[in-house]
Amino acid sequence: MKIAVAISNGSAVSTHFGRSDGFAVFDIEDNTIVGREQRTNTFTAHAQGQCDGASHHHSDSHGHGDIVNALADCSVVLCGGMGRRAAEDLIANGIRPVVIEGPLTAEDAVSAYLSGNLKAAGSFCGCSGH
Repeated sequence: MKIAVAISNGSAVSTHFGRSDGFAVFDIEDNTIVGREQRTNTFTAHAQGQCDGASHHHSDSHGHGDIVNALADCSVVLCGGMGRRAAEDLIANGIRPVVIEGPLTAEDAVSAYLSGNLKAAGSFCGCSGH
């Protein structure tokens, strides 16, 4: 199994899935981290500079196909915030999005998830534009 974590500043869980610097992707075997790879976020409209506050988030350029494809080998995505449309697109493709609370490193978030001690925020961003 693989778990992706949206990250910023090298290892901190990003507060926004689409605006993250990248994704730490952890290989999990027997409920233990056995490997880690880094994927730079070049997939989202936010990362590509297509969202500037004035942009309409429901345009074709704001699709989530590229990021879903980039994380298709992952079962779970952890992040500090995510728009509802991104979450729905991940779910539709068999990837479980989890929005978490508190500042954590990617590795600490995955360890907490695996042990059942991760504090989930519970909901996705309902703000306009997402």
